[in-house]
Amino acid sequence: MSVLIVGLSHRSAPVATLERAAVSGDPLSKLLRDVFEAEPVMGTFVVSTCNRVEVYAEVNKFHAGLSAISDLLARHSGIPLAELTQYLYVRYEDGAVQHLLTVAAGLDSMVVGESQILGQVRHAIAVARAQGTLGRALDGLGTLALRTAKRAHTETGIDRAGANLVSVGIGLAAARLRPGGEDAPDPVLPLAGLNVLVVGAGSMSSLAVATAHRLGAARIAVTNRTPARAKRLAASVSGSTAGFGDLPAALAGADLVISCTGAAGLVITAEMAAQALRARTGGAGGEAGARPLVLLDLALPHDVDRGADALPGVSVLGLDSLEEAGTAAAAVQAEDVAAVRAILAEELAARVSARHAARVSPTVIALRAKAAEVVEAELDRLAGKLGPLDDRAKAEISLAMQRVAHKLLHAPTVRVKELAGSPSGDSYEAALRVLFDLDQDAIDLVTTADADLTPGGAG
Repeated sequence: MSVLIVGLSHRSAPVATLERAAVSGDPLSKLLRDVFEAEPVMGTFVVSTCNRVEVYAEVNKFHAGLSAISDLLARHSGIPLAELTQYLYVRYEDGAVQHLLTVAAGLDSMVVGESQILGQVRHAIAVARAQGTLGRALDGLGTLALRTAKRAHTETGIDRAGANLVSVGIGLAAARLRPGGEDAPDPVLPLAGLNVLVVGAGSMSSLAVATAHRLGAARIAVTNRTPARAKRLAASVSGSTAGFGDLPAALAGADLVISCTGAAGLVITAEMAAQALRARTGGAGGEAGARPLVLLDLALPHDVDRGADALPGVSVLGLDSLEEAGTAAAAVQAEDVAAVRAILAEELAARVSARHAARVSPTVIALRAKAAEVVEAELDRLAGKLGPLDDRAKAEISLAMQRVAHKLLHAPTVRVKELAGSPSGDSYEAALRVLFDLDQDAIDLVTTADADLTPGGAG
């Protein structure tokens, strides 16, 4: 069983394509079930965020697995396979493991080092586990990825420069709201004196509210289709709520609007923004000198009509606007990125070493079993020659012979595990079998039992 990844991200596809491919809620559950039921697939989970959609699967056949997953991604996204294929990337076996660790640690994110992806990977694994699609190998691999990512954020400074899309987006918005001079944004509290409206009440909205509060927003309002959820979220920062049914009025009172709902269509239209401008200026139309309004759209598919950007005084910032900022942040964090890559390399090397050691374990177990049989046979022969022995004498003789066998076998068995991952690893294991005349059937029996009883070791 091997691990296969088929996906697309901000590195391989335009935002418009990612919007069409993104899945959540019931569509995500349906995709999980369909992938899991594909003939070559034994387990799966799906990471679907604002800048990536990736299917992770345990497969017994590479080409069949790739074909089935690609077809399902095309069917669920509504994108013709011929069009989708140009944006897809594939990772397999060790490459798939390295990719997941890289993603979970935030090194493949639009904003390098952002920590939100760690929670998104954890959520993806939890959803698959709840749906019964995870599989043993992916469960173990997920545990490895989450542990490695936690090490990356604990042992390095990878997330110290502003670790999520929200904070980067707010930084760009603050620069639009206060372009420079004496009114330049405070680097510590860039939202000081500004009013923020958050549209939505999900996990991304929660992060937006907390970040806006931390960065000094004067007032924070939350609006959502479900008023109770908006009220709970607003209360967390002593904020207020706004009516979702009258968004133009809510927009009129804001300097910065952060929209991150899960809606399938537009939430803020250009006409709504125009109405808000009229309310702000008290006239029939917007004025170029009016208080600026920034609409920060972090949703996928997008919430904000891009036509609003043409209105006087209105700026629309989408996910595509954040990529350049993320690249700049990555340059600043080069030293921390190198430290994270070292952690990833260490974890990958340990995994590979453990896998190679596990591969030769059946031979080692068979060798020790044969040694135990020899010891037992010699004890029986000795008892026949010496006659009856008291229990204490028999125990001492047995222990001495077992110690001799253990000491003789210790060095070769430890060494063959160490050498298992070397270029000649197979030949060392083969030599052990030949030198000790090990029964291949006994080794195969141990291998089968290990596969039946040991959780999660594919890849």
